[in-house]
Amino acid sequence: MNQKEKIAIIIGAGPAGLTAAYQLLDKTDIKPIIFEMTDDIGGISKTVAHNGNRIDIGGHRFFSKSDQVMEWWKNILPLQGAPAMDDRLLGRKIPLSTESTIKKLGSKKIKKYDAPDPEKADKVMLIRNRISRILFLRKFFDYPISLNIKTLNNLGLLRTLKIGLSYIKISIKPIKDEKSLEHFFINRFGRELYETFFKDYTEKVWGVSCSEIGSDWGSQRIKGLSILKTISHSLKKILKPDSSISQKKVETSLIEQFYYPKYGPGQMWEEVASLITENGGKLRLKQRVVEVKNESNKVTGVKVRDEKTGELVFYPADYLFSTMPVKDLIASIEDVPVEVQEIAQGLIYRDFMTVGILLDQLKIKNKSKIKTLNDLIPDNWIYVQEKDVKMGRIQIFNNWSPYMVRNPETVLIGLEYFVNEGDDYWNMDDEEFTEFAIKELSRIKFADKEDILDSFVIRVPKTYPAYFGTFNRFDEIRNFTDKIENLFLIGRNGMHRYNNMDHSMLTAMEAVDNIINHVTSKDNLWAVNAEKEYHEEA
Repeated sequence: MNQKEKIAIIIGAGPAGLTAAYQLLDKTDIKPIIFEMTDDIGGISKTVAHNGNRIDIGGHRFFSKSDQVMEWWKNILPLQGAPAMDDRLLGRKIPLSTESTIKKLGSKKIKKYDAPDPEKADKVMLIRNRISRILFLRKFFDYPISLNIKTLNNLGLLRTLKIGLSYIKISIKPIKDEKSLEHFFINRFGRELYETFFKDYTEKVWGVSCSEIGSDWGSQRIKGLSILKTISHSLKKILKPDSSISQKKVETSLIEQFYYPKYGPGQMWEEVASLITENGGKLRLKQRVVEVKNESNKVTGVKVRDEKTGELVFYPADYLFSTMPVKDLIASIEDVPVEVQEIAQGLIYRDFMTVGILLDQLKIKNKSKIKTLNDLIPDNWIYVQEKDVKMGRIQIFNNWSPYMVRNPETVLIGLEYFVNEGDDYWNMDDEEFTEFAIKELSRIKFADKEDILDSFVIRVPKTYPAYFGTFNRFDEIRNFTDKIENLFLIGRNGMHRYNNMDHSMLTAMEAVDNIINHVTSKDNLWAVNAEKEYHEEA
């Protein structure tokens, strides 16, 4: 390797780390070396293959208010020039021309293929319709809740009146000091609707009361959503539908179309990883960064442990991009102030388990007006609000992409659970946990045990950085890391922020641009998913 070359060490091969490496190769002469502690590509945006079927960890919509991100994705995997298999068989048309407003990027040092190449026919993205609903009281509700006759019938007259009166009350006298997520929800939806639809599910996800979670979570995830916005969106949809894939004026929680790689999100990141290595970048799996050498607020290198052999090797670095959990990063840096160490150790994460189930059929049938293959319900995913099951969501992968399922006459679903690493659920063996999940699936009348053809369990630690614990002092960590001039915290776990995939990518893009433009402030990285322009009306 040329000694004059500048080297960027990147910790983690998820969307943020891979985006940073791609941008460095595309826009600079800096050579990236990615160290990934697992043997997987894509982080929580990977695709897991099992016996010819594919599962997406959590369900990843390829949608962003950022034109740059949308075009970036299409530069890697172009749009399929025809409807997907299920759309084609049902005679549905997808408006491929509607996203013509997306702008072109400038520099393109990295060569890629053109969409018409027959050898690349599978390396494409589909345009998919987003349908998700809530299962509550063993009935389906629109997500987000819409005030239509079906919703009112499902809720009943008395509960509907309580919701309306509660909303009027909070509109007249809102909570002035929003200290918690509970306050955030109540101010926007009223106490009755909060307790009906938000409280139990949110506490199922996080494992603590909404009163213990900071309002920051709501500000990032559903900042623009309210009853008035939901009603407004419903009226606009009736009077003047927005058929554009960009959906610029639609709240993120209300978007109705998105891109999706033909074989799941992992296909995107595997292709990016391939382009990185083809163009001179390095990607090393099963390599854990265990020590960061920091001299006078400048990273000089990292010590890396080979997870197979245990060998330790020091790598010099001109820049360091970190997507590893902040708790682990701070523990690896030399000479960190005691108070910063204590805050980092007090950060909390929520972990994730998915039970993949292959079925002959779903017991629950499609009663919607939307046509689907095999009379399958049309949802991409379903929020399970039922109090008598621990299950949080159900993904239906046939509806994400029909190519995720080896046999289209079968149904591939993911039963999702929010857990804590080391708790009773996490520690169950696969057979025991699968049996538990199947009983819950039967309890909510989705499928019978005899319809199950195959199953498997996936565990993902540190999936969700939590907004409690010592998070209220996180600024002290940020102040410390921001002073290290060539260290860039990017991505979800790298910043301990509940970023979507596009936000994680934008933090990487901003960091690379800072290097190019000699910008020393890190404020623009922290502004991603905090400023309105990134998430709402652009």
